[in-house]
Amino acid sequence: MNEATTTRPSPAAPGAAAEHPLGPDVEAALAEITRASRALGGDPALVLHGGGNTSIKATGTDVTGEPVELVLVKGSGWNLGSIEPAGFAPLRRRRLLDLLRLERLDDERMVNELRQASVDAAAPTASIEALLHAHLPARVALHSHADAIVALTHAAGHDGRVAEVLGDGVLVLPYVMPGFELAKLVAGADLTGIDAIVLSGHGLFTFADGADAALARHLELVARASDALGITAWGEPGEVAPRRGDPLEVARLRAAISAAAERPMFLVQSDSSRALAFAGRPGLAELTSRGTATPEHVIHTKRAPLVGRDVTRYAAEYRAYVERNRARARGPFTELDPAPRVVLDPELGLLTAGATLGAARAAADVASHTMDVIDAADRHGGYRSFDEGESFDIEYWSLEQAKLAAAKRRPLDGEVAVVTGAASGIGRAVAAALLAQGAAVVGIDLNPAVETAFAGTSAGAGWRGVVGDVSDAEVLDAAFSLAARDFGGVDVLVVAAGIFPESQAIADLDDAVWERAMRVNATAVVRALRAGHPYLSLAPRGGRVVLVSTKNVAAPGPGAAAYSASKTAAAQLARVAALEWAGDGIRVNQVDPDAVFDTAIWTPELLAERAARYRLTVEEYRTRNLLGVEVTSALVADAVLAFCTGLPATTGAHLSVDGGNDRVI
Repeated sequence: MNEATTTRPSPAAPGAAAEHPLGPDVEAALAEITRASRALGGDPALVLHGGGNTSIKATGTDVTGEPVELVLVKGSGWNLGSIEPAGFAPLRRRRLLDLLRLERLDDERMVNELRQASVDAAAPTASIEALLHAHLPARVALHSHADAIVALTHAAGHDGRVAEVLGDGVLVLPYVMPGFELAKLVAGADLTGIDAIVLSGHGLFTFADGADAALARHLELVARASDALGITAWGEPGEVAPRRGDPLEVARLRAAISAAAERPMFLVQSDSSRALAFAGRPGLAELTSRGTATPEHVIHTKRAPLVGRDVTRYAAEYRAYVERNRARARGPFTELDPAPRVVLDPELGLLTAGATLGAARAAADVASHTMDVIDAADRHGGYRSFDEGESFDIEYWSLEQAKLAAAKRRPLDGEVAVVTGAASGIGRAVAAALLAQGAAVVGIDLNPAVETAFAGTSAGAGWRGVVGDVSDAEVLDAAFSLAARDFGGVDVLVVAAGIFPESQAIADLDDAVWERAMRVNATAVVRALRAGHPYLSLAPRGGRVVLVSTKNVAAPGPGAAAYSASKTAAAQLARVAALEWAGDGIRVNQVDPDAVFDTAIWTPELLAERAARYRLTVEEYRTRNLLGVEVTSALVADAVLAFCTGLPATTGAHLSVDGGNDRVI
C-alpha cells in the first residue's frame, strides 16, 4: 500500500466548518490536548521557554480510508503556553513502537524516522520525546520541568524521599539523556499501577485517558513537592529594585561579553530585588557552580554564571571545560562561544546576555527559577545537579548543534540604537527599519505617542519610548542610560528630530523663530552627540552615527534662513565628529533628503505655501526632482540603514535621497 504523507480536507459546504483531514476523532483530540497544553505551559513554574511536551492518542483516517492509530505529539519549536492544534505532529504509533524494539538509534536517525512516521509532511518535527509518548499506555501524556519536582530530585539524599513525598503510582527513574535512551529506559520499566514518572533532574510525566485527569494529577504531584519543600511560589522576582551602578559599567561589561562572543550581544540588567539579593550573597561562586536545574537550561544559561565581571577569566575556564569534555561529543562538533549568558554581580545584580532579546530574557527567567531550586534543595540536604560531563552532553548535543547551524541572523541582531524624533515621519520609519533588522531601539520625542509607537507588534519588546525635548540634556542622558540598562549599550545614534519653521525673509526674521530652529536643529544635535559618545565608543562593531540632514545644506531656498542655517550647523557638527571620533572606531555620516512629504514637518498649509512660492501645483511640487519620484520616509530609512549595516570604510559622507536635485548636483 502506498501511504500518502499529506492529506487534504474535502471541500466544505458553504458556511460549514471544514472537517479535519484525518477525521473528527483527531479534531476533537487536538482541541483537548491544546487546551491542556496551554494550561500546563502557561505556568512558568512548570514550563519555561520551550520546555516540556505533551501528546494525545487518536484514531485517524488516512487517504485510503483506512483507520490509523496516531499519537499527536507537540512539535519542536512550539511553545506549550500558546500552542495551536497545528503545533502537534500526527505520528503513526505503530511505527514508533517498532523503533523502540531497536537496541540503538542515534539522534539524527531518530529525528529522520519521526519525520517519516508523520502522516502530514507539513507538520512540525515532533518532540524528541515522541517515542516515550508512544509507549505510554494512557491516551494523554503531559511532561513538564516543574521547579518543585526538579528541586526535590536535586536535594542530596533524595533517593527514596521522592516516592515518599509523592505517594503511590509514581515511578522514580535516574537521569538519562532525553530521546531514545530515555524512551528505552521507560519501555523497560513495569508501569503496572503507574500514572506518573519522575525523571530525576528532568521533570515529571503524568498520563491518563483524559487531558483533565492527566493535568489534575500533574498539578497534584507538583503541589505535594512544593509543600514538602516549603515553597508555594517559584521564580518570583520580588519587588522592583532601582537598578544600581553606572550605566556605562553595564556598557563596558556588554562590550567584554560581545568580544568574547565575537558578535554583538544584548545585555539586560534585571530590576528584581530577589535577584539583587541573591547576587550579593557571600560564597556565590561555589553556590552557583553546581550546574543547572534541568539539563535543557544549559542551552540558555551555560552551566554556570559569571560571578563578578571578569569575562576573560570566565572565557578561559569555559574553553578548558570544553577541552576536558570534547571526547564526549557525538557527531559533528562546533565549539560554542565562551561568553557568559548569566552574570551575578554584587553591585549590578543579575544581568543576562543573548544574541537576541528573547535569548537574554529566557536566560533571566531560567536564572530566576534556578535560584529558587537551589535554595529549596539546599534547605533539604544540599543542591546536587548534573556533573559537567552530563551538562556538556546536552550543551553539545548534535540536535542542538544542528539548530544553531540552521539559525538565521539579522544584520543588527544584538545591537542597540537611539533615534531622536522617533514618534513620526522619518524618525519612526528609521526606528521601524532598525527593529526589523534585529536592533533594539530607544526613541525620543516630545510626542507622548513615542512610548507606544510599536506596542502590539512583534518588535515591541525591543522598543522603548522616552518622552521629552531632544535638546534637554537630562532627557538625552536618561535615554542613553535606559538603552544601557535595558539592552546593554548603544551602537547606533540616528538624529532625525528637526523642525521646519514658517517661512520668513531674513529682513523679517523673528528672533524666537531663529532661536527655536537653532535649539532643535543644532543645539540638540551637539548634546545628543556628547551624550552618546561614551556609549558609541564601546560598540562591539564600532559606533555609527547618522544625521538626517537636508538638501538645504547644499541648496537653500528663499524664506528658509532659520531652517537652512540651523541644519547647516548640524551638518558641520557631524563633519567635525567624523574627524574627532574616527580614532574611537565611530563612523559619522549624513543622509540629505528633500521633499519628504509624509512627515510632520510638512503640513498641508506649508506644502501649499512652498508650492506657490515655486509657482507649482502641490502635485508638481511633490515630484519636482530629476527622477520625477516622490521621496518617502521609508526611502530615507533605507539610506540610514545602509550606513548602519554596511559601508564599514565610510565616514564623513553625505548621501542624497532627493530623486535628483539639479541645484545640488
